[in-house]
Amino acid sequence: MEHRDETRPQTAATRGRGPGAVVHDRDWPRSLRSSARCAAGLLGMLLLIDRAAGTLSGWRCVLWVTLALLLFLVLLPARVSAGEGWLAARRPLRTRRVRTDMLVAARPLEGVCPRLILRDAFGVRVEIDPDVLIRNPELWYRLDEGIRRSEAAGTLLSGTTALHRLARRVDRETALTVFRSSGLE
Repeated sequence: MEHRDETRPQTAATRGRGPGAVVHDRDWPRSLRSSARCAAGLLGMLLLIDRAAGTLSGWRCVLWVTLALLLFLVLLPARVSAGEGWLAARRPLRTRRVRTDMLVAARPLEGVCPRLILRDAFGVRVEIDPDVLIRNPELWYRLDEGIRRSEAAGTLLSGTTALHRLARRVDRETALTVFRSSGLE
């Protein structure tokens, strides 16, 4: 049976689920807007207070804009994407891409801003927020495929316990999301 060009069924790869598909952080645009709102709010308050005090000048305005821009850059999260055998974190000035099928180490950093640091056999290091993986199960799936290959090849020397703990957390959060959306919570 023939299909017209505009009615051709989509394959799994074109929808982002196939083996060669690239998966992106779905929540990154919302984080970008949130960072921009915080920076704009700070700029507005600084300009308003300075104007009310009667001390607003061109140089002070440039200073406040610079301060708001720095806040925006600090708050802007990395844009995480993953494909078959790699995971990338893109920031405004650089992109780091680690080979997940050749991981050597994974180290979680706990604290106010938790981080997961992944390092591959080529010495490339990527630092991401673990919550990005929890909010995006497809990203976790891509990373998990690479982790399993690294473990099978014997290259992953440290961090397997932390990665397995993160896997359980992702599975738990995904199951809770499914239960909530289906009304079974």
